[in-house]
Amino acid sequence: MSDEKKKLGWKWPLGLVATGLAGAGVVLFRGCWHSKMSWPVRAQGYCYQVCLGCGIKRLFDEKAFRGYGPYQYDLNRLISWDRDQGQSSEQRPA
Repeated sequence: MSDEKKKLGWKWPLGLVATGLAGAGVVLFRGCWHSKMSWPVRAQGYCYQVCLGCGIKRLFDEKAFRGYGPYQYDLNRLISWDRDQGQSSEQRPA
């Protein structure tokens, strides 16, 4: 019985190491988590935020004071996405 415990005892630390490596791999492959966003910036009649880690942009609703829509590096693509959604007249002050 003690021989069986010795044989199975190495599997638990190996599983712990494998889990740690998998978690590190997810963080590396995932990239930026966009956790540090700038204050809202206004340009071309739209308000948006920029990630301070990677520079990606996201539209920002000033009335609800929150970001919305997809993340994009190109502001013009975000503006065209917003126009396609039909939200531009409802969420933007004149």
